[in-house]
Amino acid sequence: MSRLKDLFAVKNSRVLNVYCTAGFPNLDSTIPVMQALEANGADIIELGMPYSDPLADGPVIQASGNIALANGMSISVLFEQLKDLRKTVSVPVILMGYMNPVLQYGFEKFCSDAAAVGVDGLILPDLPEYEFETEYGAIVKKNGLDFIFLVTPETSDERLRTLDTLSTGFLYAVSSSATTGSDKDFNAVEKYLHQLQEKKLVNPVLVGFGIKDKETFESASKYSNGAIIGTAFIKALENTSDIAGSVKQFLRGII
Repeated sequence: MSRLKDLFAVKNSRVLNVYCTAGFPNLDSTIPVMQALEANGADIIELGMPYSDPLADGPVIQASGNIALANGMSISVLFEQLKDLRKTVSVPVILMGYMNPVLQYGFEKFCSDAAAVGVDGLILPDLPEYEFETEYGAIVKKNGLDFIFLVTPETSDERLRTLDTLSTGFLYAVSSSATTGSDKDFNAVEKYLHQLQEKKLVNPVLVGFGIKDKETFESASKYSNGAIIGTAFIKALENTSDIAGSVKQFLRGII
């Protein structure tokens, strides 16, 4: 069983996945941020690989990625930082990023190196379903990685079923068709999640985009297995000189 399956086997509600940008706020912040997240109650860590043209990311996460790139972060640097990851971090870790830098690195080498350092899964929003099915999915599976697809309120029922079948680990439900960090109408979000819940999907569902505090976390968790927080956490790390303290204070306000 994968770490994600193990997690959902023992905890299937109020699962908290926190997004952080590798190399932010400083190049050497990656592991300290991850350690602090686990120490303060994060169930999953979604580690963003900075990229110059991140389609799904709002301005706050884009800015953190630009800072990380300026700090010298790259996929090679990241894997070097993660080589001793599993000595101090035990929660599931997912790499989130975009295909261009992954393809430049080499997709097979990327998956192999990710598995070697203890990464559990991948979120690559711009990898098309067809290419995943015909080319890349076999490489992901060979390396024992989970792959998480995103669905939105506009995803057709047929496509939803397909993406649920192709995903492992969990299904990422985007709360609305917008970039990360924008405010959401959570009455509409709850209605959407309730509809998803009634479809009896194969995978657990985690909700992302617009989750920023205890109220929105609880709302998102009402009809799903939990939620993903990104922008609000990145804001909490801006201009901090005390990573451990900032992470503790932020998560105390969520859970």
